[in-house]
Amino acid sequence: MRAALFSLASGVALAATPALAEPVLLISIDGLRPGDVTEAEQRGLKVPNLRRFVKEGAFATGVTGVLPTVTYPSHATLLTGVSPARHGVVNNNTFDPTQINASGWYWYASDIKVPTLWSVAGTAGLKVANVHWPVSVGAKGVSWNLPQIWRSGHGDDAKLLTALASPGLVAELEAKVGKAYAPGIDEDIAGDENRGRFAVELIKTRKPDFATVYLTALDHEQHLEGPGTPKAHAVLERIDTVIGQLVAAELAARPDAVIAVVSDHGFEPIARETNFFRAFIDAELIKLDPAGKVIAWEAMPWPSGGSVAIVLARPDDQQLVAKVRNLLGSLKADPANAIAAVAEAAEIKQMGGNPGASFYINMAADAAAGGFAGKGALVNGSPKYKGTHGYFPAIEHLRSTFLIMGKGIPQGRSLGQIDMRAIAPTLAAVLKVKLPDAEVPALVLMPAQAKAAKSRR
Repeated sequence: MRAALFSLASGVALAATPALAEPVLLISIDGLRPGDVTEAEQRGLKVPNLRRFVKEGAFATGVTGVLPTVTYPSHATLLTGVSPARHGVVNNNTFDPTQINASGWYWYASDIKVPTLWSVAGTAGLKVANVHWPVSVGAKGVSWNLPQIWRSGHGDDAKLLTALASPGLVAELEAKVGKAYAPGIDEDIAGDENRGRFAVELIKTRKPDFATVYLTALDHEQHLEGPGTPKAHAVLERIDTVIGQLVAAELAARPDAVIAVVSDHGFEPIARETNFFRAFIDAELIKLDPAGKVIAWEAMPWPSGGSVAIVLARPDDQQLVAKVRNLLGSLKADPANAIAAVAEAAEIKQMGGNPGASFYINMAADAAAGGFAGKGALVNGSPKYKGTHGYFPAIEHLRSTFLIMGKGIPQGRSLGQIDMRAIAPTLAAVLKVKLPDAEVPALVLMPAQAKAAKSRR
């Protein structure tokens, strides 16, 4: 690869032009644990296409994520190089204390407050494509966009997606693929295989300079069955086939391409669930009407799987702060409630988490925070899922994946443990664009770079 790529350690990148930029394909496999690739044989996994990245490219032994370690904040970080506190996507679901948004998610790219790889690539004149990446509705810079969105699972969701995708793109690709595009709410492996075919066709016909593709079925299966289970392994092996198809299409269209595979978080098996809404209702911090709807609130849990942000209606009210602090302290004192830690504003800021949260609960490794439930016990020994994520990012099992291969990428190089925020500036350097808000430097991919960077210190 040209010398500009080797300036990654200093963060220097030339102004992009289509003639100078190396093409990049960025694929996300939701919930992919790094060991499922680096230790595939020991775990009984047959994933030759993912293993190819380890043999022919560079790989991280683990990626430390962001707070919370859930899909949408992580995917925004993967495109921006900044923490949720700065990019603005602080959870999967938007904050909705009175439950009027019908479980709405952060679907809209306008919620991202800093430049993305999509926007800077598009501004530089590069052609950008997207298939199903989170927080992609209305994404600036994307020439061909199949965004991720759903509402009810009703057939009208297909009309909504078609209306929000690039004009005419869904119909054109459906005619070429010979199938209807998978609905956004479909998280099964068949949905991933469907979207993989659409991505292959998009790469084949449009030859984008930068493309993002998101696959969700592994996360879905690990929630249902737990990580490392036979069913989860079977889904990953089918996803591996999709990866092979995407890689083949990209290298056929752009032989000089750099291809990266990432994930957003790891996974923990769980056996219990805590309903923090019950505790806040009992403490009269949340008031319900007879039908169980919220009619008033002073403090509201905002769950994210293995963690919970606590938002106060009056964060400067010291009496309210003290009341909530005392409540959380008493809850934490009982091991049955499965609270590992409670962070306050200064620690939340240090971790780059939700600036609107006055407190943040980190759950015990075998427990999750339940969704809104005005009735029922505080602790449930039969949780909805068998696996989850969302815990504070320092937890080892929450580490995610980074694999990269292609033109100029060294073969068989371990990058060790890396910071998720380093991935976007690394890919920006390949694309010859700049991410002005990135919080950490790009990765040093070549041994010579590491030596040169050390000598400059």
